[in-house]
Amino acid sequence: MSSPDNDSPAQRNSRENDVTRPSYALHRGTADGEDAAGSQKATGNACEGCGATPAKKKCPTCIKLKLAESHFCTQQCFKDHWGSHKEKHVVVFDPFANRPDFKYTGKLRAQYPLSPRRKVPDHIPKPDWAHSGIPTSELALRESRVIEVLKPNELATMREICRLGREVLDIGAAAVRPGVTTDEIDRIVHEATIERDAYPSPLNYNGFPKSCCISVNEVICHGIPDRYELQDGDIVNIDVGFFKDGYHSDLNETCLVGNVDEKGRLLVQTTKECLQKAIELVKPGTPYRSVGRVIERHAASRGFGVIRSFVGHGVHRHFHCAPWSIPHYEKNKAVGTMMEGHLFTIEPMISEGRWDDRLWPDRWTAVTVDGMRSAQFEHTLLVTKTGCDVLTARPDVDWSHPR
Repeated sequence: MSSPDNDSPAQRNSRENDVTRPSYALHRGTADGEDAAGSQKATGNACEGCGATPAKKKCPTCIKLKLAESHFCTQQCFKDHWGSHKEKHVVVFDPFANRPDFKYTGKLRAQYPLSPRRKVPDHIPKPDWAHSGIPTSELALRESRVIEVLKPNELATMREICRLGREVLDIGAAAVRPGVTTDEIDRIVHEATIERDAYPSPLNYNGFPKSCCISVNEVICHGIPDRYELQDGDIVNIDVGFFKDGYHSDLNETCLVGNVDEKGRLLVQTTKECLQKAIELVKPGTPYRSVGRVIERHAASRGFGVIRSFVGHGVHRHFHCAPWSIPHYEKNKAVGTMMEGHLFTIEPMISEGRWDDRLWPDRWTAVTVDGMRSAQFEHTLLVTKTGCDVLTARPDVDWSHPR
């Protein structure tokens, strides 16, 4: 999941939460013995909390939001199960409803309403934004440029997390075909993550409503999975974040849907080559700013542009951390030099046309300003003594170089 260039998580949080996370007052409960919804009556309904019948109390927030009624046997049971019940109140409204004049740059259209936010079992450890939507630990680090180097046992865990993240992405990519919805792919990615006792890192990160990012055609990155059915000839990027045992992996790739035209295939192939050429630079002593030069020159040689608004970033204990910005374009101002033990992503976004982008009203979906297609590939990398290990590589593909 790429990080916006020159835009801190705090800025993104204040900008996005007012759109994607509507504020509903949380019900804190009334005195024991009082009905959670006043005089509302229910007969024969089982308690959502403990299963007892009859459950005559209703959640007032569910009523206010016009959701399916939820019943509880007592006020105390309502309080005891509030933590899990309130997940039902996370309603992702249509951010386009009040923007009838919004002009899309391409042919793709948002498909609202979205399906409900997917649940993560209680036994799975979660990052700090799982409930609040705020990556508090990242915000605390934002001013630090210190790049943490993990210990050998920590690196072993990180390698395993990246391997599992690759499994999940491959499962999601295997579902790509004409007629499948992006929401269905999100469900598949979510369930594959849960089956591995992990948390899908994008879920509720700064309010992001889904478990992975899926970006179709002119969408550069951070596309929100919805009811859109993939069409023959589309290109689609699946961006997976995987959190387990205290570590994150981050990876994505662009897939071809059915019969893609020659230019679309060249765009996707060139983007993959841009990442490969950047990986070949990764070794101790390489300035981070040099990554963008090799990417932009290769893209330009094929007549393509490089998106500048989103960058690679550090990743391990935090979904985003130092090095905070690894641009994919030439003449950038990235600071620092690669050293053994550094962990980060490189994730070039290459466009058929202009490099600049525009955000949809959901404040997540970034699209090309001219509506032309964009492709992306991403890997999590570990700098070794003489090169790098591509931790998120598919087992049958060797992306790495001498190490």
